Amino acid sequence: MWDLGSNQSIPVAQHDAPIRTVHWIKAPNYSCIMTGSWDKTLKFWDTRSPNPMLAIQLPERCYCADVLYPMAVVGTASRGLIIYQLDNQPKEFKKIESPLKYQHRCTRIFTDKKTGGPVGFALGSIEGRVAIHYVNPTNPKDNFTFKCHRSNGPTSGVQDIFAVNDIAFHPQHGTLATVGSDGRFSFWDKDARTKLKTSDPLPQPISCCTFNSTGNIFAYASSYDWSKGHEGFDPQKMKPHIFLRSCFEELKPSSKKS
Repeated sequence: MWDLGSNQSIPVAQHDAPIRTVHWIKAPNYSCIMTGSWDKTLKFWDTRSPNPMLAIQLPERCYCADVLYPMAVVGTASRGLIIYQLDNQPKEFKKIESPLKYQHRCTRIFTDKKTGGPVGFALGSIEGRVAIHYVNPTNPKDNFTFKCHRSNGPTSGVQDIFAVNDIAFHPQHGTLATVGSDGRFSFWDKDARTKLKTSDPLPQPISCCTFNSTGNIFAYASSYDWSKGHEGFDPQKMKPHIFLRSCFEELKPSSKKS
C-alpha cells in the first residue's frame, strides 16, 4: 500500500501465487482490502495486521473480481462465478456457471437506476463477448450476451476476435464502456441493447479503463497485453500511455428502446 502523505509503501497482503485482483471494501462496521489470487483463495486484510481477517477458499484460481458494497463478484478458472454478500462480514451468497463459453477476463457490478444499489454485473471474456447478468432478474430475458471487439467483417472467411480487457459503468447514465485487445474502446447502452460509439484503433491494446466520479472524464490505458505472445511485442514502438477523454455527452443513453 502506498501512503501518499509519507510517500512510503508498505506490504499489506500476501498470497502463495500471483495476486490477480485488489479491491477496497468500506462497510459500516469494517474496512478492509480484498485480494484474489491464483492460489485459489480470497483474502480480506485489515491494513494494521500482517494476517488476514478472513480467508475464503475458492474452487479455482481467481481471474477477475469487482466490489460495490454490499456485493462482490469473483470470476474463477473453469468458468465459475461466485457472488458474495459483504454485510457484517463477507459470506457466499450464490454460485453460478458463467453465461460465457470462454475464459473470463473482467467483471464490473452495475446498479439499479432507482435505488442505486448493486443488482447485477457485466462479464467480459477472451472471446470478444460480454454478458449482462442480473443476480435476481425479474425476467430471465433480462440476462443476455453481446459480441464486441471483433473485426468488422469476415475476410477470407476468417474473423479476428479480441479479448475484452476491462468494463466500466458510467456513474450518472448507467451506460458502459468496454476496452479490448483490438486497441478500441466502445460505449454501450445495455438497457436499449445498442452500441453508442466505437473508437478508431490504437496501435496497441487498451488494457484498462474507468470513469471519474462525475462521469465527465473517461480514462483508459494503452499497453501491450501479451495477447499475441512474446513475438507480438515491440519494445521500441509499444510504450504505455494513459488517455483522458471528455465523455459525458457520448455516454448519454440511447433514445431507442430494447
